Amino acid sequence: MTISFEYEADPQRIEQQSFAIIRELTELSGLSDEQQQVVMRIVHSTGIPELAPQVRFSAAACEAGLRALIKQRPILCDAEMVKQGLTKRMLAEEPLCFLNDPAVPVLAQEHQETRSMAALRFWPPFLSDAIVIIGNAPTVLFRLLEMIQQGAPKPALIIGMPVGFVGAAESKQALWDNHLALGIECITLLGRQGGSAVAASACNALLRCQRGERY
Repeated sequence: MTISFEYEADPQRIEQQSFAIIRELTELSGLSDEQQQVVMRIVHSTGIPELAPQVRFSAAACEAGLRALIKQRPILCDAEMVKQGLTKRMLAEEPLCFLNDPAVPVLAQEHQETRSMAALRFWPPFLSDAIVIIGNAPTVLFRLLEMIQQGAPKPALIIGMPVGFVGAAESKQALWDNHLALGIECITLLGRQGGSAVAASACNALLRCQRGERY
């Protein structure tokens, strides 16, 4: 017996239909066009329209991110999964992730910290006006806030969306509560939800906005 299935196979039509459904199901009122694109990409990556109210944007987050992309500033990622989730055809330069640098395990053991935290020791030369994407490790977001407070160069935008049950919600709340005092622009997803794909999707939305690809 042959079983046949009816389904859409055209990638463009799948994406168009997906975003039409997302726009219908997601609360987007009060958001700028760029903010809507970011929220819809986050919903697209999770399949959960109810996450939309948990997304937070600082006053000029999207504008700062777009300027950094236009100027081809570095993109710093806390994990390789974040880096791999970015749309390669839209990137001018290879995003940076130092987690797998051979020196990182040694530094982590020496300073009694996570490997993710140790990898941040390579970030300062690239931080100024960069886009930082944190989708995996709350400790990275906490440490980055500490570094900025202590005088490290300020990135143009922090996309802070680590996932988990220990420190994730707290690190994102700390980012949101302190971004004004620290003078940084940010996009975050409050609560435990998040992850590499979600964080990458927020940057991908800005990359598409830069190219005029919007839904």
